[in-house]
Amino acid sequence: MTQQPLDLWERDNPHGRPLDLPMRDILGIKVADLSLDEALQFVHGRLVLKLFTPFTFLNAHNANIAQRDRNFAKALGEFTVLPDGIGVDIASKIIYGEKFKANLNGTDFIPALLRSSPHALKIALYGAKPGIAKKAAATFANIDDRHIYRIAGHGFIGQVKQVAMLEKLSKWKPDLVLVAKGVPSQEFWIQNNLTAEHCTLTFGVGALFDFSAGHVSRAPNWMRTARLEWLFRLVQEPGRMWRRYILGNPLFLLHVLKQKMGWSPKSSRSHD
Repeated sequence: MTQQPLDLWERDNPHGRPLDLPMRDILGIKVADLSLDEALQFVHGRLVLKLFTPFTFLNAHNANIAQRDRNFAKALGEFTVLPDGIGVDIASKIIYGEKFKANLNGTDFIPALLRSSPHALKIALYGAKPGIAKKAAATFANIDDRHIYRIAGHGFIGQVKQVAMLEKLSKWKPDLVLVAKGVPSQEFWIQNNLTAEHCTLTFGVGALFDFSAGHVSRAPNWMRTARLEWLFRLVQEPGRMWRRYILGNPLFLLHVLKQKMGWSPKSSRSHD
């Protein structure tokens, strides 16, 4: 991994985001434009400095949700948002004339983060159906067994158990909390529950546990390389995914074209 001066990440604004972090506005959401090495260095820098930072990933589906749910768009203003998938690349190409530096989808980014860490990490997993997080943790351990993985709870535990879980997190103080509750539930949950008292970094990871546990199959490598993973998911689960892709993708492009032509939704982040 390419090393960069750590002080690049020390100049923080009041929201905990570095002033130097390059951003692109996609439908009012600020998305970090970083290479994989730059993103990993940024994350490791936050860990070293013990700076609480919530992360999530933006794709066309999430962006559509943010257009109709302004509370979600506002919540994203408290996250460092990474680009996920061909949709936001197309949006960036239309609006800015070039794609994002890298596709930093969580399914590939989290394993890269585990492998690239210079130190052993404490990692808590919360979310998905019962038993899935445990299988995902086993997969993560096969990727890098230096780290300590603990299951905080499945995604359907009640409020009382959530309170107890948060108390345990504050005592253990993991480096990472991975939250897999789906969009936008996971972002709202992170926003309302996690602070520097509980962990250093937290990621909203969507279906990562399901993929890692083998509960949901990923597209073959050639389809991922061709940026057709969305098509694989559509064919795999047409009943659940047709609205997201058949209706959602054209709607997303319509929003992007409106932004290009001068319609600009109110940014979910304040300008620093």
